[in-house]
Amino acid sequence: MTMTLKELSGGAAVALLLMAFSAPASAQADSEDTGPVVSVAATAGTLGAGPQIGLRFSDRVGVRADAAFLSASADFDSDDITYGGDLKLKSFGAMVDLYPFGGAFRLSAGARINQNRVDVRATPTGTVEVGDTTYTAAQVGTLTGGADVKKLAPALTLGWGGSKRKGFFFTAEGGVLFQGAARLREFRASGTLQNDANFKASLERERVSLQDDISKVKVYPIAQLGLGWRF
Repeated sequence: MTMTLKELSGGAAVALLLMAFSAPASAQADSEDTGPVVSVAATAGTLGAGPQIGLRFSDRVGVRADAAFLSASADFDSDDITYGGDLKLKSFGAMVDLYPFGGAFRLSAGARINQNRVDVRATPTGTVEVGDTTYTAAQVGTLTGGADVKKLAPALTLGWGGSKRKGFFFTAEGGVLFQGAARLREFRASGTLQNDANFKASLERERVSLQDDISKVKVYPIAQLGLGWRF
């Protein structure tokens, strides 16, 4: 079977016409801007657990806002006093996300309104040393105090945020929250010496000693996982 030059030229012309019409359509589909994509998710980790809403403007830029809450209790020892601590995490954050490769990997920076705090309580059952002075359980009664952090703290993270495609997505990120050292509030006591000046001075020395321990930690680790839906 042979084709004449005229037939060959006609076939080539048809092919060229098809390519001419299909190429712009293909290019338009590849470069079409679908606009911002909204997402909602639930996250959990060291910041606590809570909702998150995001807006990804393009393959490379997005923003997020979230809230995180958590309550937990634990005991710890300081000198010879055992304290019961109640941790209450409560913070609200906003982040700007940069996707340098246009995919799922992201670098994020932002800040959190930080209302995290720890409340402590101790009720000695025998003699204890408070601020280098020994007191009986009746003289001390119950010690109460607490610690809080800076109300506004910068945050830096890197992680995986999923692509811009619609549907379910998974997120993971790690980083640091620059909340500074926790500030330990004044200790109070309910025992028989609660109004004694010397005992109050001992309580202040105890607070300063514990403050020195917690002041060594000035950043808080961020490790969050999330699951959500992108519209």
